Amino acid sequence: MPELPEVEVIRRGLNKRIIGRKIRKVEVLSEKNFIGPPQVLVGREVLAVRRFGKALVLDFSEGISMMIHLRMTGQVILRGDEGAASVKELENSEDFAGGHPSESFVEKLPNRQTRVIFTLDRGKMFFNDQRKFGFCKVMETAEVEQDEFIRKLGPEPWGMEAEEFYNQLQRHSLAPIKAVILDQKVIAGVGNIYADESLFMAKIYPGRMAGSVSFLEAEELLMAIREVMERSIKSGGSTMKNYVKTDGTRGDYLKLFANVFRREGEECPRCGEEIIKNRVAGRGTHFCPKCQRGFGENGEKGSGKNSGGKVR
Repeated sequence: MPELPEVEVIRRGLNKRIIGRKIRKVEVLSEKNFIGPPQVLVGREVLAVRRFGKALVLDFSEGISMMIHLRMTGQVILRGDEGAASVKELENSEDFAGGHPSESFVEKLPNRQTRVIFTLDRGKMFFNDQRKFGFCKVMETAEVEQDEFIRKLGPEPWGMEAEEFYNQLQRHSLAPIKAVILDQKVIAGVGNIYADESLFMAKIYPGRMAGSVSFLEAEELLMAIREVMERSIKSGGSTMKNYVKTDGTRGDYLKLFANVFRREGEECPRCGEEIIKNRVAGRGTHFCPKCQRGFGENGEKGSGKNSGGKVR
């Protein structure tokens, strides 16, 4: 699943290319991947592209919107009359490709992974999804923020104050800190890569109980989450095999900025200790056992050291 920075990069790419275009025809090739009446989109102009956590929302004229969630292997591909023949051509054209990278970015479409085809007044937009977990959902614009998926989202890192974040950690005091920040109801948009990187930046062991994190540590962690995500958005997103930048090229977040994620066995860039990988909250987790506070001797549980109450 893409994390917030990847989806934000895709939103910006779509926003540059699709605003003002009109839908001429909608072909649903897989009913599982489309919710709502597709015909209501026909004739409507794209007015805006928004993002709620990891979900994209296209707003159309006359009060209609469509949510797109890529899930694991979804793709949004925008093509002119002649598709790009290579990734290099894709970079230098008005065509667009975002999501799970595959030959679909440059091969003839539709193909066996195409689930929905949107014919525009200029070119076509394809929603592809290999595993069929993603979806497009039509709704009234006035109801977007009341949608069950969006309504359950917590605030994004930039819309949350340290006090609120700290209080949320205390409400989930017996859960590992990593599990809490991965909970989209607590804070929206944080995924596995950015959880590990943020906890490293804040010097907190991912397995520490959330209730042991002091107010000052919570404040530092919230700032770290914001910084890690901002740097990733600027670089074009992570270079995980499942996602590429909106021009069809891979992002370079891990190459430029990742300090611990997928660097097990390497030296910690801060203290020189060997980076370890284990499992926390059921997820592969990367951390430095020396400079991330609260790492227990057995490597699995937080020791509670350097924890405390609400210290300002």
